[in-house]
Amino acid sequence: MTDTFEYPQPRLFIAGAWRMGSGGDTLPVLNPATGETIAQLPVANQADLDEALAAVEMAFPIWKATSAYDRAKILKGAAALLRERARYIGAVTTSEQGKPIAESSAEAFACADIFEWFGEEARRAYGRIVPSKQPGVRHMVFKEAIGPVAAFSPWNFPTTIPARKLAAALAAGCPVIIKPAEEAPGSCLELARALDDAGLPKGVLNVVFGQPAEISSYLIASPVIRKISFTGSTVVGKHLARLAADGMKPTTMELGGHAPVIVFEDADIDKAARMAAAAKFRNAGQICIAPTRFYVHDAVHDAFASAFAGHAAALKIGPGLEAGTGMGPLANARRLAAMEQFIGDAVGHGAGVAAGGEGPVGAGNFWRPTLLTDVPDSARIMNEEPFGPVAVTQRFSDFDEVVRQANRLPYGLAAYAYTRSARTSADIADALEAGMIGINFSVLTGPETPFGGVKESGHGSEGGIEGLEGYLVTKYVAQG
Repeated sequence: MTDTFEYPQPRLFIAGAWRMGSGGDTLPVLNPATGETIAQLPVANQADLDEALAAVEMAFPIWKATSAYDRAKILKGAAALLRERARYIGAVTTSEQGKPIAESSAEAFACADIFEWFGEEARRAYGRIVPSKQPGVRHMVFKEAIGPVAAFSPWNFPTTIPARKLAAALAAGCPVIIKPAEEAPGSCLELARALDDAGLPKGVLNVVFGQPAEISSYLIASPVIRKISFTGSTVVGKHLARLAADGMKPTTMELGGHAPVIVFEDADIDKAARMAAAAKFRNAGQICIAPTRFYVHDAVHDAFASAFAGHAAALKIGPGLEAGTGMGPLANARRLAAMEQFIGDAVGHGAGVAAGGEGPVGAGNFWRPTLLTDVPDSARIMNEEPFGPVAVTQRFSDFDEVVRQANRLPYGLAAYAYTRSARTSADIADALEAGMIGINFSVLTGPETPFGGVKESGHGSEGGIEGLEGYLVTKYVAQG
């Protein structure tokens, strides 16, 4: 299939129509493996946004009144189409974002699971009856759709992250205007195509692209929009939260992290190195929950670093559409410059290079999987999320000391630990300040489980029953 694959020309999807922007402006879409332009992306202007706002305003009472059973049928229908089209959607994602085709196809299958699960969960958004103190009075609590949603998603998981937002919002009865990342537009458009083909009413979903700051400020300020969902950097998330506060609009913010990993003296070192390396270098490390800051007990540090470096060196780097590729390019040239700066700064502060440390020669945004050892806190990479294929280590010997180090930063999205002790597992789970914790396990995503952080990593959850709750409001009715 990949031999004959041709990247599809992206379009805006507004009020049920696939079209170019009314102003005619476009942005180039680049293949990160080659640097070549593969498409021109239409840009939405204010008139296009007004049309999308009018569409969701008109669609809201209709979609809200649609039974949960019928909303679930459409979401499940879209899920079936996503499974049929997963390989094709994977090729779209790989062409615009870079990750290996096996990862991007698996991501498309995961989106199908997300749509199906939220379709089922919509039928369980129960209210309740509260016993009354007064005879003849009934207290009823209802859950209702919050209203039209403005959603903003990034380029690193260009199908999974939009799928979480769309599935939960649509399941709850909320129409959506989503602005995916301009670097990787085709992936979310394929989600919209599946929903459209499954019978989603026109206007319930709208997909727009353009200048992010202009679109976000315009949509958030509109009285039509009742809820904001954003995944991205902490800096941008804080800005959007301020804009939302002007209208007292609730937000779900899934922001940056800098995940610590604690490898205790009694850990299974081979298992820890294998699982951690796979998690770190998936999607070239461009994952908000990627394990990055490795705090390794001094007694096993060198053995762990050696095993981890071996896994890093064994990864085959290349274009994501090529067979056998273990890690594709970074999504854009900005990430290459960031890797150079982070690694140069760490080495300048005394860090050792156990693996990688440089980008391969040739076209494309490729960087070798890297492990830096004995990195001091003064290095930038110990304080700022690298968002790339670079892991760092420090040694520790005391439990309380390593907890302080792990919790030192203002982020609290994900954290990991490896130990054979049930007591240590319980203690470290209690002590770590993170919304998601993996102990001897590194896969923290699934439709059934909440995905979100604490501290400056944001608030609210996407996934699980918590994800659906974010798009519902509570209405209390007392009837005498």
